[in-house]
Amino acid sequence: MMELREMRVEASDGFPLAVQLGGPADGRPLFLVQGQANSHVWWDRVRPDFEDEFLTVTMDYRGTGASRGPVESWSTAGFAADVLDVVRALGIGRAHVYGTSMGGRTAQMLAARHPEAVDRLVLACTAAGGRTAVLPDRETTRELVSGAPEERRRFLHGLFFTPDRPFTEADTRVLGDPTMTSAEAVAHRRASARHDATGVLGEIAAPTLVMHGTEDRMTPAANAEILAEGIPGARLWMHDGGRHGFFDEFRDEVNAEIRRFLDA
Repeated sequence: MMELREMRVEASDGFPLAVQLGGPADGRPLFLVQGQANSHVWWDRVRPDFEDEFLTVTMDYRGTGASRGPVESWSTAGFAADVLDVVRALGIGRAHVYGTSMGGRTAQMLAARHPEAVDRLVLACTAAGGRTAVLPDRETTRELVSGAPEERRRFLHGLFFTPDRPFTEADTRVLGDPTMTSAEAVAHRRASARHDATGVLGEIAAPTLVMHGTEDRMTPAANAEILAEGIPGARLWMHDGGRHGFFDEFRDEVNAEIRRFLDA
């Protein structure tokens, strides 16, 4: 991976946002929006596949990485506003947007409320939320909040990756930002849980690719079908056997499909 170029952007309310740029400065802009309670390192293994041609842009969410300040009642709509502030600060006008998990929820709100900022949209392992959401089963939910931290981390690893991907410390980069305070982590969980785009999916005008793993227990695959049906003209692509981290574990296949979509 090329060395990232770091900068600071002040959000509309003055909150300092840490932004990272990779790839050619004159490349096609691709904004990568990560999952809940994670910083830009979520994308460390993914973004190099795009940096031959795309200007990759990431942002540490409020409460993660180097974006720190007051903890408030955050939301996916608020995070989308932060992405918009970054796009405007960079002067890039429009960007392709690729969001995973809570990043996909954030990307939905951005595309629906600020269509002028989104060229093409990729949503992976995510959901529309609200009354249509298909929730994890009770066992999964219980295991995520019980047991010692190390046990929970290994359980979470199993939700992200198949048994072919044994647990390694390197994989923890997608399992949450360990520098977050409990207040920051709670604010992120609430933002993701309260997401509801059911009323605005029909307003998404950007060409959209919805991607999901068939064995995702964190965000069951039925959520992908709901998204694809709700977004006009969206295309659905499923990875057979993929779990919540299919975009990382099977990134060669997934990224090739994304590049075909972005080049269409």
